Amino acid sequence: MGSTELAANLFRATQTEEKLRRDGIKGKVRANRTHFEVGQKVRSTIKELGGTMPEQLPTPQTSIQQISSAQNKLTARKK
Repeated sequence: MGSTELAANLFRATQTEEKLRRDGIKGKVRANRTHFEVGQKVRSTIKELGGTMPEQLPTPQTSIQQISSAQNKLTARKK
């Protein structure tokens, strides 16, 4: 995940959290619906501004799991 996608996800998460708190939304179904609605608005804004949709962004060549595994191997060698 690059910085653009990370920023969009963080914005969606923070805005959803605020909306849940502000509107007093309770319950899993209502919270999930709110997450979805906020996510749709974030996606709509990205599209409206001519940005690249998250699914069209390039993916890193190395996954988090691969990096973590390599780090663990390096740490094990040092012991």
